[in-house]
Amino acid sequence: MALESRAVTTALFPGSFDPVTLGHLDVVRRGLVLFERVVVAVGERVEKSALFTQEERVALFREAVRGLAGVVVEPFSGLVVEFARARGAKCLLRGLRSVADFEYERQMAQTNRILAPEVESVFLMPSPQIAFVSSSLIKEVVASGGSVEPFVPPVVAEALRRKIGGARGTKRG
Repeated sequence: MALESRAVTTALFPGSFDPVTLGHLDVVRRGLVLFERVVVAVGERVEKSALFTQEERVALFREAVRGLAGVVVEPFSGLVVEFARARGAKCLLRGLRSVADFEYERQMAQTNRILAPEVESVFLMPSPQIAFVSSSLIKEVVASGGSVEPFVPPVVAEALRRKIGGARGTKRG
């Protein structure tokens, strides 16, 4: 089977981003080295309850990437590959932090390949200093009264303080 060669200019970076972390921003910045445009697709959270609404997550991500040329943040629902097609993205950009992430992402990539063979998946390893950061971890730290400033953009730290209340997101811990 001969592979067709063509430059990919747009990548889609899908996720729930509840909340956006410095790890997510690392993937976006590194994606911009590979692609002219990165569309961040903020999905609905049907399988889990979200801390932030989809609208809040979109607004937080937009603020976090303000001034970063080539990035667009949009809400989406439905199949990721259909949204990728609608945005002209021939690539799904994903971050891999662990073996558990790899297994999940492998299953998704294989499913997406069957649903949309023209859409490739590209995986980036996070920068080592933030490889352990996850949105779930951030929520746990805030709920326990710890500081999340080292792990999230300032706008997200402030939103977490407002959402969870008081000074819980500002304590050092």
